[in-house]
This record gives sequence, C-alpha cells and structure tokens, in this order.
Amino acid sequence: MTDLVVDAYSEGWLRKGFPWVYPKEVQRGRARPGDRVRLRSAKGDVLGTGLADDGFLAARVLRHGDETADRAWVHALLDRAAALRDVVIDGGTDGYRLVNAECDGLPGVRIDWWRTFAVVCLDSASLRPIVDDLVAWLEEHRQPRGIVLCYRPDHRDPDRGALPGPSLVAGHPPPGAVRVRERELRFDVWPLEGPDVGLYPDMREVRAWLEPTWGGTSVLNTFAYTGAFSVSAARNGAAEVVSVDLSGRYLSRAEDNFRANELDPEQHEFLEEDVFKALDRFRRTGRSFDRVVLDPPSFSHGAGVFSAKNDSARLVAAAARVTAPGGWIIACSNLGEVSPKVFDGWIGDGLRKAGRQAQVLASLGQAADHPAATWFPEGRYLKVRVLRLD
Repeated sequence: MTDLVVDAYSEGWLRKGFPWVYPKEVQRGRARPGDRVRLRSAKGDVLGTGLADDGFLAARVLRHGDETADRAWVHALLDRAAALRDVVIDGGTDGYRLVNAECDGLPGVRIDWWRTFAVVCLDSASLRPIVDDLVAWLEEHRQPRGIVLCYRPDHRDPDRGALPGPSLVAGHPPPGAVRVRERELRFDVWPLEGPDVGLYPDMREVRAWLEPTWGGTSVLNTFAYTGAFSVSAARNGAAEVVSVDLSGRYLSRAEDNFRANELDPEQHEFLEEDVFKALDRFRRTGRSFDRVVLDPPSFSHGAGVFSAKNDSARLVAAAARVTAPGGWIIACSNLGEVSPKVFDGWIGDGLRKAGRQAQVLASLGQAADHPAATWFPEGRYLKVRVLRLD
C-alpha cells in the first residue's frame, strides 16, 4: 500500500468523513490508478485508505482510519445499503438504486436494480479492483439474471471519453427491454445500455408529488428523454402532453412507455426537435401550457451545445414565456457542484428576463433510495423547484 501525504486542508475534510482527495492536496507520494493507498497527514497520522486515481481526483477514500477495504467490509456496506432500500422502496416498485456511491460509503460506485438485473456503474476505471467483491455480493444476496458493468465518469474528469462501454460481467444478457414498475407506472429499461438505461429513479418522488396536480392540464415536457414525466402526466389525467427531445430514438421509447401504461401515444405529441427552437416557436405562435417540465442534462448538443451552468437562466426565461398565467414550471438540476443558492439564482435571473414573477410551491430532491450523506455536500445533487407563475 502506497502512502500519500495530504495537506492540512485535505486533512480537515478527511477528519470530517469527506471521501475525496484532490491532486493539489497531495504533498508527497505517487500512485497509479487503482493502487491501494494510505492517506496520511503531514504529522504521519493515518487518515484513511482507498484507491488512487489520476483524473480530477487523486484518491477516493474507502475507509477512514488504518484498515483496508477488504471483501468483508465491502459486503457489510452492501448489507447496510440493501437494508435501507428494504424500508424505503414500496412493494410496487422494482426499479431503484441499490447503492448510491459516496452517500452509501462506496465512493464512485452506483448499483441500480432493474427487476432481475443489476447495473454496476463506476465513476472511474480505478475502482475496478472492488468489482469482484460487488459481483460476489449481488450473486449471493440478489441472484440477478445478469450483471452489467459500465462507467459514468464525472464531467470534470479529462479522460472520461476513453472508458469502455457497458459489458456483461455475470449471468445472462436481458432479452431486450426489461419492464419495471414504479408504483402504478410501467417503464421499459435497457440494462445493457447502462448507465442511461431509460429511466432515472431519483425523480420517483418528484413524479409522485406531481401526480395529483396533472388533471386537466396541458403539459410540456422538455428534454423528455423516454417520457417518464409525460407518462405520469398522461396517466394522471393531463388533457394534452407534448414531449420534446432531440433524439427520435428516445421519443420512440417514450411512445412505447405510453403503450406500456395503456395510453395511446397518438393522443399526444412527440416532437423531435431542439428544445430552445420548440420553445421559441410556441412563443411566436402564442401557444402556452399549464405545466412546463425543465429537466435538462448537464450538457447536450442541439442547435448548439447546452451547458446547465451557462444556459439554465435562458432556459427558464424561454419556458416562462410559454407558461400560462397561474401555470407551473418544474425546474430541475442534477449538478452536485451547483448549490441550491446558485440554482435559485439561475431561476430568478430567467424569470426576470421573461418579465415574470413566481411563487415556490415546493422544493424537492432525490428519492430516498438516493440518500445524501451529511459528510458529502455534493450528495445533495438533485434540486427541483415547483414554481407557480403570475
């Protein structure tokens, strides 16, 4: 095990339980990605052990103190994570997050459960040394039909494009789509396309909160992906639902999700289009909506490159111009490094640009199977504001 000596700033955070060490915080020592490392203070105190990386992080801390993260320890963490899901996941839901990375004590490791298949997603190839431990626990305790390994590197990692695609590491591949339940809703997911399998379960409780409010409304779902919000709205009485996404492939899957819920997609609209162009056309033609869902990705390519940090205020402004008086905007951000204060600032800037005022009806976050650890501020990544416009 290689020793890495960290500076006083990093030491302070590690003593609070923070799971990351940044390259600029390492004063002495070098390690290759995936090497086991011992983190020490300048005085020689052991602060934790973990795995080295060479991206935007120098190391992820698996254990605080001087003990290594062996298989028994990994399995104990997985037992603890599973026990939480046994409490917070209702019997009508079989697609959910089983392990939520840093917030379940396994930095950079996410495991999603899709009825009978598991998708293990790593933030970095440096975490590959613990995959066998994860697979062994899943096979013993969950008996999945198949286990898929994939990577979702942080957008701050410069080498994020060099990682391999999803692969089956145990069991058998799914025969195409796997239909999962979310309470009364049904969605098709594609585990072999992990991590983006077709459904984001962190939004489950947001969808549940909105269910009683859809009745009789006109709904615009932007960046609709495979239409989870659209299905929820239509299934709960929305008069019309318009789903906009740049990907025709995803919109086709959205239509399939409508059919899975005994909804006729022909009664609603699916527009393969850049969101900003669609919003501008609705403004010019005077079309407005009672509910507008804004759940953009952190980055996307349309008429230009969409960046949540640079374009969120503009997006809110464009949405506000097509929201009917008394209508609602459901504004979302999934960037962990963006604070609630900054996110609310984007919303305020956008409303001012559109000349609109609003009331905040609800401030929502990720579902309980995506817990946020007190020692990891970025774990409270999902921010949702339900706004009623004047």
